[in-house]
Amino acid sequence: MEYTVVVAEDEILLQKSLVKKIEKLDSGFHVIGQTQTGIQALELIEQYNPFLLITDIRMPVMDGLELIEKARETHPELSCVIVSGYSEFEYAQRAIRLRVDDYLLKPVDTGQLKEVLDRIRARYAAEKQKIGESFREAACEMTPEHTAEMVHDYITSHYQEDVNLNLVAGEFSYSPGYLVKMYQARYGQSPSQYLIHLRINRARQMLEQNTFSIRQVGEAVGYPDQAYFSRIFKKYVGVSPQKYREGEPAVSENSIHNP
Repeated sequence: MEYTVVVAEDEILLQKSLVKKIEKLDSGFHVIGQTQTGIQALELIEQYNPFLLITDIRMPVMDGLELIEKARETHPELSCVIVSGYSEFEYAQRAIRLRVDDYLLKPVDTGQLKEVLDRIRARYAAEKQKIGESFREAACEMTPEHTAEMVHDYITSHYQEDVNLNLVAGEFSYSPGYLVKMYQARYGQSPSQYLIHLRINRARQMLEQNTFSIRQVGEAVGYPDQAYFSRIFKKYVGVSPQKYREGEPAVSENSIHNP
């Protein structure tokens, strides 16, 4: 299986070198987009829905960490690797909180890059096997509507976990883009949007019960990092988890969409 990659690096020579190393390793990863800015990288992610983002930290307009945060809002399954110079290594702690897959120092060593890609590929293989078990009973020939319903049921049952929709698409031998179109035709939103809305709605229910800590609520709905959970909750509800728990009403009803 081929795993698609977007590379964001503002130094063009380093960018070309990194892309060349990825392709030369022949480790199952293929670069489908490369850019020098975070804004353009975000557009490429929306266009191609890649498996992996490899990004520099310091870039014009939008840095790598902000890029990861914004990309994960609509593509929570996206794997991310950061490349950075020694002087920027203080960013590592924040990168860890964003659950990046690894942190490579410039100039990127080919051997270390291979280790990182092999590790990510091994995780994909394990996830793919698990997903395959969930869809084992699926008929070989299904209508797009039935496929969309199966994906919908899978997300509903596994929203607390890391749900890699690219691997789900591969299980049906579809491209991620085609799977999204089928799902949108059936449910009026993308699978990623449904996953986020499902998580936020469940978080609201748990916060209203006032039984669990905010960290426990985030972990229970698939957001183990409390800071990230708070950010995405506020984005969709309009108030922080703490304010919502204290009774402050939702400013936005964007999270209420549960077909």
